[in-house]
Amino acid sequence: QVQLVESGGGLVQPGGSLRLSCVYSGRIFVHNGMGWFRQAPGKERELVAGTISTGITKYGDAVKGRFTISRDNAKNTVTLQLNSLKPEDTAIYYCNTYPAINGYWGQGTQVTVSS
Repeated sequence: QVQLVESGGGLVQPGGSLRLSCVYSGRIFVHNGMGWFRQAPGKERELVAGTISTGITKYGDAVKGRFTISRDNAKNTVTLQLNSLKPEDTAIYYCNTYPAINGYWGQGTQVTVSS
């Protein structure tokens, strides 16, 4: 059984910041990559940021330079720091392995950027 629990979302004004956290358990190992994904209303789910075991990170073009992914293997957590938020960042944010495994999606956490 794999469980991923996201938290930290909320309502923030444009230009603001949030820090999302994901705690994972079960059959996710150090060698698995981890990632954050998001889905906005009426759009497909997309990769926001991913990190693999070597420490290499990948970011979606829309968030490069604004978001930062980090992982703590000792605490089984992966975090996403969101800075300089824009209204178009509004979405439900999910964590998963990277690449994502369809059966692992959790409930996600809602991020709303609005004045």
